[in-house]
Amino acid sequence: MRTARIIPIVILMLCFTGTARAQFLMDMIDTTTEMGKGMISMYMKYDALRFSGYIQPEFQMAQSRGAQGYAAGNFPTAVDNRFTLRRGRIRVDYERYNKQDMPIVQFAFQFDGTERGVNIRDFYGRFFETKFNLFSLVGGMFARPFGYEVNLSSADRETPERGRMSQILMRTERDLGAMISFEPRRKDHPLRFLKIDAGAFNGQGLTATTDFDSHKDFIGRISIKPRKIKGTQSQLSGGASVLYGGMQQFTKQIHTMGTANGQPVFTVDSSVSNIGKIAPRHYYGADVQWKISNGEGKGFTQFRAEYLRGRQTATALTTETPGVIPVGPEGRLLPLYIRNFDGAYLYYIQNLGNAKHQAVLKYDWYDPNTKVKGKDIGAPGAGLTPADIRYNTVGIGYLYYANEHLKFMVYYDWVTNESTELEGYKDDLKDNVLTCRMQYRF
Repeated sequence: MRTARIIPIVILMLCFTGTARAQFLMDMIDTTTEMGKGMISMYMKYDALRFSGYIQPEFQMAQSRGAQGYAAGNFPTAVDNRFTLRRGRIRVDYERYNKQDMPIVQFAFQFDGTERGVNIRDFYGRFFETKFNLFSLVGGMFARPFGYEVNLSSADRETPERGRMSQILMRTERDLGAMISFEPRRKDHPLRFLKIDAGAFNGQGLTATTDFDSHKDFIGRISIKPRKIKGTQSQLSGGASVLYGGMQQFTKQIHTMGTANGQPVFTVDSSVSNIGKIAPRHYYGADVQWKISNGEGKGFTQFRAEYLRGRQTATALTTETPGVIPVGPEGRLLPLYIRNFDGAYLYYIQNLGNAKHQAVLKYDWYDPNTKVKGKDIGAPGAGLTPADIRYNTVGIGYLYYANEHLKFMVYYDWVTNESTELEGYKDDLKDNVLTCRMQYRF
């Protein structure tokens, strides 16, 4: 009899988890909707536990063997096609609500399992103040509150991967830290459309098992939730983000851009006083989203754009944020390189007659060193490397939503790099990638 009573409960939980999914990594459940109220009822009755997850098996073909890039990572030297399990996520949420259907506390645990191993993705707790229903406090491993694309769930994104810039600057998207949020939860609050996040983070995210210095990154974001444009069938939303952080300089050798004989070069400062100072990681970004209804049952037309610029500290051969103190093969501390960067992405998303068929066109660029261009890279004595090369990517894809649990995607990345004087980078690399993916979701 006990088993007979449990089975309907499990089935009901799975039904709700399949339909009440969050679009963003740190979203709360909207308790003003019918689905949100249904979730509340279920949580009250079945002890507030919710399971969700998805898997993304895919097949990829690269333009050449050993292609390097950001379409699910580099291909092995002798490989130009592969089957892979890109993501395999399972998430458990525990949430409690008061008698006014307002959240009190939330715990979230998410794991990612693929052929490459099992890792954590989210491990946090969130407390909600219930006097004014305005603020919340979260601590643990969770998504950095920066930008739009970084926080858009991989299960909902219309492209296989985030852009090159997002992956390099915000690798794994998550970090260890604490954050306070202002987000009115009452339906009649005049600022219900506004959300403000501010937090302090280690800086390395999931690229390291611990912090290697005592400096913390401040990340803040102000965003406007989708607002209907009067007299139209469209919605507009957007936000502005800032990351103000850095890393401790364990080496005295700090390279920054300068000029020599009228040409851009890296210049080195080897002052002993550099040791212990903080090298900058300063990012500034703005994003906007415009969603237009095509009519009942015909889906939407969407435009998205985001632009970032700032200063990044890394090493000579990469602009990824170091996860550990940078050292060479011989154990010596590597010099640090400080570069000015910028980058952006543009999306055009179009439903094709109905909500099941969708086309997407995306353009993104990442310029890791805005002080140099093309043929400057590789000039004798300049100290420039492949890490300073600008990349542009055009992506085009088709998605078919078979039902709420099953999605198919075909997507092609056309990647171009600057022509430089560096050996191996004088022409465009053969690194285009075709991705064919299925997504199962519950």
